[in-house]
Amino acid sequence: MVLKIGLTGGIGSGKTTVAKIFEVLSVPVYYADDAAKKLMNTDENLRQKIKQHFGEDAYNTRGLNRQYLSEIVFNNPEKLALLNSIVHPATIADAAKWIQQQTSPYIIKEAALLFESDAYKQLDFVIGVSAPEALRIQRTIARDGISKEAVMARMSKQMPEKDKMDRCEYRILNDEENLLIPQVIKLHSIFTSKLQKG
Repeated sequence: MVLKIGLTGGIGSGKTTVAKIFEVLSVPVYYADDAAKKLMNTDENLRQKIKQHFGEDAYNTRGLNRQYLSEIVFNNPEKLALLNSIVHPATIADAAKWIQQQTSPYIIKEAALLFESDAYKQLDFVIGVSAPEALRIQRTIARDGISKEAVMARMSKQMPEKDKMDRCEYRILNDEENLLIPQVIKLHSIFTSKLQKG
């Protein structure tokens, strides 16, 4: 039996950095956001649904027209919810298929919207990565080259950090004061010992 561990956190929390440390420990990681982007281009059924609801312009010769789609959903919560309701089930199904192929004692599924998409229901535990808001804003500005206002707008569309962390069984604090690697190694030993106890 493969133990299924979710990994989530708000924008700029550093959840991808944490996921990479688990990978160094030979734990397979499924990156849900990357998978969703790929599926929106490769899954024919998904492509048809997106075109049906958002128009033929949702795709161009290079594939998914991300800018066109972003402009539609960014300031329209109903359209964003509609897009998520189309994409999330496909990503959850893809992750389930991927998990079945893994032989590792446990896997990590990294996703920003684990709770919002109900994907957490297919997992055994969830790790939440948190960081102070000011640091999350600073990291996102540096990573994406966008304004503070744009970061705040994105944050406002996510589940509040406290609510998200309250729903996680385990937490990692990525505040640049507490070292990350020891926190990950501690969780790694917790999960491997859970499996040994069976």
